Amino acid sequence: MDFNIAIVRVFEVFGIPIWITETLINTWIVMAVLIILAIVVRLKLTYTDSPKGIQNVAEAIIETFDRFVRNTAGDKLAYLGNWFFAVFFFVLFSNFSGLFLRPPTADWAVTFAMALATFVLIQVMGIKYRPKAYFKSFIEPFPVFLPLNLIGELARPISLSFRLFGNILAGMILMGLVYGLLPWFAVLGWPAFLHIYFDLAMGLLQTYIFTVLSLAFIGSMAGTSE
Repeated sequence: MDFNIAIVRVFEVFGIPIWITETLINTWIVMAVLIILAIVVRLKLTYTDSPKGIQNVAEAIIETFDRFVRNTAGDKLAYLGNWFFAVFFFVLFSNFSGLFLRPPTADWAVTFAMALATFVLIQVMGIKYRPKAYFKSFIEPFPVFLPLNLIGELARPISLSFRLFGNILAGMILMGLVYGLLPWFAVLGWPAFLHIYFDLAMGLLQTYIFTVLSLAFIGSMAGTSE
């Protein structure tokens, strides 16, 4: 059993090594699936007062997600729904890909990059919507707490990324142990139930947690969710 990230190829561009890893390839696969799905859905969309089939499902999902964003981050930040809609489905499909591939979200580099984007949005929205309260929050309740408040703020992307990364990696490792340590006749059929839990149920749950925490942090700093 090897839980390390495989290195497929290494290129050099002007003396700089470019690493093509298993995570990168699997991320491309997930993105390709999402792009193809988006194209298929777009081709099925028509301007009608009585949507049917795929269009009905697509509109229901978009309306539900829009309400979710507004309830979590506030109406003023509803325009962030476009970004988090993409984030939600990228994370979801990445988690679900554990059924066939090594999930990209089992690589901390992927989850940290997404958490870092959330961290940037937290700061930008805080400065945009309430700059005085934003800068004041770093010296509350007393200026002596500035270092602790800075550390706490910098810890957000780390904790957010490790929560998603740790849960997905743990599920992958446990499934690897099941398949690697037991004889072949002992892993026929019943591991499917473990996949339903670790890859599907936990994948959906961790996607929801990552998205709702990101929106809650941004809405709290911007003062739009209060």
